Formats: sequence, C-alpha cells, structure tokens
Amino acid sequence: MRSGVIAQKVGMTRVFTEAGEHVPVTVLKLDGCQVVAQRTVEKNGYTAVQLGIGRAKVKNVSKAERARFAAASVEPKMKLAEFRVKEEELLPIGAEITADHFVVGQFVDVTGTSTGKGFAGPMKRWGFGGLRASHGVSISHRSHGSTGGRQDPGKTFKNKKMAGHMGVERVTTQNLRVVQTDPDRGLLLVEGAVPGTAGGWIFVRDAVKRALPKDAPQPGKFRLGDGQGEAANSDAAPQEDKKED
Repeated sequence: MRSGVIAQKVGMTRVFTEAGEHVPVTVLKLDGCQVVAQRTVEKNGYTAVQLGIGRAKVKNVSKAERARFAAASVEPKMKLAEFRVKEEELLPIGAEITADHFVVGQFVDVTGTSTGKGFAGPMKRWGFGGLRASHGVSISHRSHGSTGGRQDPGKTFKNKKMAGHMGVERVTTQNLRVVQTDPDRGLLLVEGAVPGTAGGWIFVRDAVKRALPKDAPQPGKFRLGDGQGEAANSDAAPQEDKKED
C-alpha cells in the first residue's frame, strides 16, 4: 500500500491517441506535495505519512503549526492530509512527491469535494419525475408531492428525499486511468471527470480494485531537497554506486 498524493484540479482538456481518437482528461497539478510528518506504530499506534501542498502565508499559520513545519524543514502548507502506508513504505520527511509517482496506464481512485449546487428541488437533487402536466396540477409541477401520511403515522420520517442543499460532499471516483504524467511541470492527466471545481484539492491513490503495475516505483517517486537529487524505488541505490565507481 503506497502513499497517495494531494493535487490541485486545474480543469479538463483532451489528448489525442496515435489512432486520432480523443480522450477527455482532467489535469491535476502537484505543486510542492511534500512529506510533513510520519506516523509510526510506536508513537501513534498506526503507520502513515502526512503530506502538505500549496504555499500558505506565514501570517495565516499559527505558531504551533509554524514550529511543526520548521522542524520538518518544510514551507507552511495550505492543505494537509494523511495516507496510511506500510512501515517499509514510509517516505522521508521533506521528500517532494513527483507526478511520475504514478505510471501511465495504471488505475487510480480520486477523492474530492463535489461542486456546490445550492438549494435544489427534488427533481434535480433526487431525480424525481415531478407531478402531472395537467388534470388538476397547478403551479407545483416540479414539487415532490406528499411527504407523509395522515393521522397514521402523523409525521414525516427522517431521511425523506426532499428539496434541500445539494453538493459539497466528499465523493470518490474509482478506477480512472492515468493517461500522461509530466514530472517537470508537476502535471498528472487522468482520464474522465474528477469531482470538484477547478482549484479544489484532490486526493489521488492507487486503485484498490486493480492490481498495481509492476513498474510502479516502490515506495514511491520523490525528490529530496538540499541538492540531494532524486530518489525513488530500491533500484535508485545501485545507480548511485555506479556513479561512485
């Protein structure tokens, strides 16, 4: 179980295949997605990595949070999230995850906050058919009709589908295919639509219902700061040895 990433939704576009077919994609941007802290079994009772993304103004960050970021040698972040991982797949603090953390062709699960629709009627919110166009129905063609019985039960039950606030809910879309990655610009192109509005924060994880590709980097693809270069899976170490020789 590898760590996921936090990305920002840029918008939708399309890319063309070699056969000339167009594929609708959502562009996600990884802007400085870094490991802020680690959670271990000895200290916290579970294993996870805490990631942060986006540059927050120092004046908007509390002293306690500033101390946490300073201890990790990381700039203050706008958005924080934790991802459960195995103990051997913990990423080092300060590591910046790059877009090629995911490989082209693999499937991912994306989670975001759906677009707010405001106060919506039952036809838009729940797909009701509405009332008849004639035969006694006047003005209230798009209403939901009766919401309960008469003396028995004498009330409207909880969770009755009625008009109300729609959207702004946590939504997960599973099994979206990664079409392209651009590590230099920090872009991840995912096939299809992703919940949320442009500029919203999106959580991207390896698909739980699909097998992880064999060429996916373990424990992940990341870049270390302070001129330490890139680090990725276990095959990165032998390459460094060759350079030393």
